[in-house]
Amino acid sequence: MKPLTEQDIRASFVNSTKGEAKRMHVPRDLGDRPWDDLDFLGWTDPAAPDRGYLVTELDGKLVGIALRRAAQTGRARKTMCSWCLTTHSGDGVSLMSARKAGKSGQLGNTVGVYVCADLLCPLYLRGKKSAGPGSRFKEAITLDDQVERMITGVGAFLDRVNS
Repeated sequence: MKPLTEQDIRASFVNSTKGEAKRMHVPRDLGDRPWDDLDFLGWTDPAAPDRGYLVTELDGKLVGIALRRAAQTGRARKTMCSWCLTTHSGDGVSLMSARKAGKSGQLGNTVGVYVCADLLCPLYLRGKKSAGPGSRFKEAITLDDQVERMITGVGAFLDRVNS
């Protein structure tokens, strides 16, 4: 992924108002992000841990979505991210919901997906971040194919947000 600026990020959101995009907390360490290892930029809001954000390039255009993290059930169990297939213990995977774009979202319609709660899927996939022993299964497909599968999953979710 190419490095993004705060302005690029704020202008990319499809399921937020301009005011919401202006008020969101954008990461302050954009210059230090491992852009070569990111297929999308994902982060959680330090002031509101139930909020997350994702920005990626889709069909040559930056697309950002605001996410809400569902309340945890309190049961400690292992769950798997739908995008990177990393298994986490406890609350490492969360149901993240996104308000749909346009009129449908204004009516309160949302879509959801179970993903890494910290939205760092590209780093887990590449082994740059670990969720602990046994969190990544050895797969028969190449890393490039795993990345493509993750990107396809993210794109399908964004299509649902935009539909």
